[in-house]
Amino acid sequence: MTWGRLLVAFRMTALGLLRNRIALALMLILPTTFYVLIALTTNDAPTTFLLPSVADDATVTVPRNHEALVFMGLAAVGFLSAFLGFHLISRQTDVARRLLLCGYHPWELVMARLSVLVVAVAVVSLFSLALLLMFFVPRHLGGVLASFVLVGFVYGCCGLLAGSIFKRELEGILSIVLITNVDVGWLQNPIFYTASERRDVIQALPAYFPAQVGMTSAFSDFSVLTSTWGSLAYGAALLVLAVSLFWSRMHVNSWRN
Repeated sequence: MTWGRLLVAFRMTALGLLRNRIALALMLILPTTFYVLIALTTNDAPTTFLLPSVADDATVTVPRNHEALVFMGLAAVGFLSAFLGFHLISRQTDVARRLLLCGYHPWELVMARLSVLVVAVAVVSLFSLALLLMFFVPRHLGGVLASFVLVGFVYGCCGLLAGSIFKRELEGILSIVLITNVDVGWLQNPIFYTASERRDVIQALPAYFPAQVGMTSAFSDFSVLTSTWGSLAYGAALLVLAVSLFWSRMHVNSWRN
């Protein structure tokens, strides 16, 4: 693998993503819509919820709209990252095929896609944080940004995995919509978690650790180190599986060509 070839693969992959107007529109519209709806429909009544990553009985009491804004930021970044990860695998097979015909190694294609995904997640996270600051300032700004990046990493890898598993776009998109809506869009809401009788199920889902980083950082001074490592470990496991499947597919195509 050479840096020159990796740069070319990165540029072609990024240009392919930039030509997707739906993806670009979603990156702007989705976080904005989520935040505006929360601002319009949620009041500032105090609400109390658990921070289970700190202790089983650790609680905070915050304005309901502030909690909802952080939660919706996590949901927006998670959904967008999953969609972008899926797009980078499933919608750019022609680009990958041309690069393979030019002598590129499958690992160079993998690294290019991962690099583009990292940049996209960073952009979405920064944009979502900038919008959040228009409504309120979290206690630890860096921790909230880290939670956005971590949920983007975890769900970006989920998108990569979906793109590696499903051959048709419909099944892949439906799987992404389902898991994001159930996990980061519903069950990880700390208010729902606090009232749940099966918290072990919620803790096993991909967005649990990133959500805990965000809520703990936004509303308390507790450490988020354990949740950060948990997020990285969960994302890394998904990434290894996704890359293995993608590399296998590209390696077979390379051998056939």
